[in-house]
Amino acid sequence: MAHVARVSVAVLDLGSGETVSRGDGVFVTASTVKLDILAALLLGAQDAGRELTGAERSYAEAMIVRSANDAASALWDGIGRAAGLDAANARLGLKETTGGEGTLWGLTRTTAPDRLALLRQVFGPDSELDAASRAYVRGLMEQVVPEQAWGVPTAADGGTAWAVKNGWLPRGATGLWVVHSTGYVRTGGRDCLVAALSDGNTTRERGVTLVEAAVRHALTDRDGASPARRRR
Repeated sequence: MAHVARVSVAVLDLGSGETVSRGDGVFVTASTVKLDILAALLLGAQDAGRELTGAERSYAEAMIVRSANDAASALWDGIGRAAGLDAANARLGLKETTGGEGTLWGLTRTTAPDRLALLRQVFGPDSELDAASRAYVRGLMEQVVPEQAWGVPTAADGGTAWAVKNGWLPRGATGLWVVHSTGYVRTGGRDCLVAALSDGNTTRERGVTLVEAAVRHALTDRDGASPARRRR
């Protein structure tokens, strides 16, 4: 029997507040959890009434812009690993995300709606994160290195801004790939948040292709109308 990869995508139109989702299920986050780690770090700093240290900023930049794993591990320890992540995500309105065991932050489990909830905290007006923290996260997501600017950014209107945090991970037991893309894009004149998650991909490249097709399909239906306008 031919293997079929699994995909789940959720979109929020920031202008109308309307959403659409296709597919469901729980996925391991791979590197998309680095956005959660940064949000948890910033919430902790806000609670303490302090700025991030120079080391924390250096780690945060490497973790988001280049998806550096060592930097993520350092900050994962700094936020208290899964317990710290889960506590922060509860404050941020995530209901289906559970931190990975021990040092395994990439095996945090999540859903597309929860990825969208986190993006709303970063890009929406109502957030537990203050304005400076939101601007900081957005700025890093807008600087992701070109070789990682696949997925959500490919749907952007020409010359418009985008912001992204992707994730990819081969599963040791199966050799199949987890490939995700999450972020903000201006498309068709609309500002949208998008979370596209997939697993069971035979290669990373096939996963990227699947995710990009899912993003395009969720943002635009066959006659060019936005599916996000169909429901609230």
